[in-house]
Amino acid sequence: MGDTFIENILEKHKQGLPGVEAFKKMMFEERMQTLAAPPTARKACTMMLLFPKNQEWHIVLTERTSTNTNDRHSGQMSFPGGQLDPSDDSLLACALRETQEEIGISPHHINVIGQMTDLYIPISNFHVFPFLAWMDTPPQYLQQMTEVHQIIETPLSILSNPINRKTMPMSMTIRGEHYERDVPYYDVYGKKVWGATALMLSELLELI
Repeated sequence: MGDTFIENILEKHKQGLPGVEAFKKMMFEERMQTLAAPPTARKACTMMLLFPKNQEWHIVLTERTSTNTNDRHSGQMSFPGGQLDPSDDSLLACALRETQEEIGISPHHINVIGQMTDLYIPISNFHVFPFLAWMDTPPQYLQQMTEVHQIIETPLSILSNPINRKTMPMSMTIRGEHYERDVPYYDVYGKKVWGATALMLSELLELI
């Protein structure tokens, strides 16, 4: 079922990414001020991994553990990923390594499509570089329990259905300014996918 779907994504990826225009659909106005990373930002990489299951394309999401006090994104929904390590040969190598460490998928089973639009996360000072990839069969996982509370295989149809795009009130401080805003999120089986992960998903959905 995957040949045409993947070929279309590859072609559209070559033509150029939607970028910030896609991000705008899943963020509040003031977030635009913080998309560009400062020189002090730490580099991190994530893997957006597609795969077919039950005649439908899915993407791997993880729910981070809520017990790690050093994780500014504790308990949130995210993609497999983490900070660039000095041993990583490239940004892609980081994304592949983190994917294997967190959910146990070997790089040998992953077909990389390419890099998506990078973005900055102010709260953790990470400059994030997402990569899009696919597998031709459903993954077999080996979950890193200290970082990953749950792996959630998410059909793209859930994300693309407008009924699952919602907003929630949030209080936040950006560069010293306090805001009360309705923040967009994707409702995935009752879990809220918001923030940087939602922006990355918005670009993916725009791409396909």
